[in-house]
Order: sequence, then structure tokens, then C-alpha cells
Amino acid sequence: MNPLNHVAIIMDGNGRWGLKHKNSRNAGHKSGIKTVEKVIKESVKQKIKFLTLYAFSTENWKRPEKEVIYLFNLLEGFLVNRINDLHKQNVKLKIIGIKNFSKKLNKLLYLAEKKTSKNKSLQVNLAINYGSKIELINAFKNLNKNNDLINEKNLTKYLQTRNIPDPDLLIRTGNTNRLSNFLLWQLAYSEIFFEKKLWPDFDEKDYIRIINKFKKIKRNFGKI
Repeated sequence: MNPLNHVAIIMDGNGRWGLKHKNSRNAGHKSGIKTVEKVIKESVKQKIKFLTLYAFSTENWKRPEKEVIYLFNLLEGFLVNRINDLHKQNVKLKIIGIKNFSKKLNKLLYLAEKKTSKNKSLQVNLAINYGSKIELINAFKNLNKNNDLINEKNLTKYLQTRNIPDPDLLIRTGNTNRLSNFLLWQLAYSEIFFEKKLWPDFDEKDYIRIINKFKKIKRNFGKI
């Protein structure tokens, strides 16, 4: 049985779910929050130590302004109303991405990270305004700036996921088979599962099913 330490998830399909069920993309984003909470709780039960959720990419700024504003309002609401629940579950929140938001949201993110910083059950890495290409470019810039040798070990220490083990498993919902500029370096040897269900329809049973399949996979890491 493969050990499972870190799960990464591309939470795709909120907008399409909203249009299908409520004729509103925003309704899908709101419903997707419930799935986030289910997956966090199940990750704690499964004793997974790291969960990285792709919430907003550097490319998502291209979406309609009203939708972007709604997404960040939704995030603000989550941080205000749900951070105590995460804290009670002994969950640590860490933000990866460029923190270039409103003063209000930046403050809420800072307070959420500070409040949960000593929690040990599960670390949730929330990827917002995150893009792997920018992350890698910045890492190489820092390598050059500090005159470090260009090698795997030195590059890794300049990534936003430094001190976090690479994902063992990547799940992408929404019936789309691509990485979308997410953890391109870190996913080099991750097992990848593409799930047809849209994110709001994804539940604990789906999560457990994928986890059980992962544990039975023969992982070679280049060997026979």
C-alpha cells in the first residue's frame, strides 16, 4: 500500500455546474465551497498531512470582472465564517501565490495563517493568484541573485512550496485533462487522476475511491 502524504486538487467545474443547475456561474462557485469543506474533513480522517487546493490561477484574472470580484468576496466570507472551524479541526492554512489583493483580503489571509500556524493535523495550501511558470521564473531569479549553483536542491528551496513534500497524488475534477500551470515542477512524479464529475458534485465517496486506487498503484519512480 502506497503511503499518502500530500494530495493536490484542481477544483474544476464550478462555473459549468452553476450554469447547468442554477443558470449562474457564481452559484457553482458558492456550491464548491461545500465540497472544499468535505474534502478537508475527509483528509483529516485519512490522516493526510498536506492538501493543496488550486483556487485561483494567475490566468483567472482574464475572467469577467464581476466573477472575479464574487470569487474574492466568497473567499473573504470563508475566512471570516469558517476559519474557526478549521482551527478546531487542528488544520493549518498556508497561502501559496502572489498576495496582491485588497487590503481587507490580505489582512484576512494573514490573520488566518497566523491563527492556524501551530496546527498539526493537516496543512491546507490554498493556491490563489498562483502560476507555476511565474514561480519557476522567480526561483531562477533568486538562484542567480544569490549566486547559488543551479541544481534541483537549490531550486526547490526558492519555490513557494519549500518545506512541503511534493504531491503524491493529483486529482482534477471537471472532465478536463490538463495541468493548467499548476505545480509543474512539484508534480513530476505524482499519480494523476482526472475525474469526470464537476467539483460541486465531487464528494467523500469519490475522494476515498481515488485514494484507495492510488494506494494500490505500483510506483516505480523510473525504476522497473
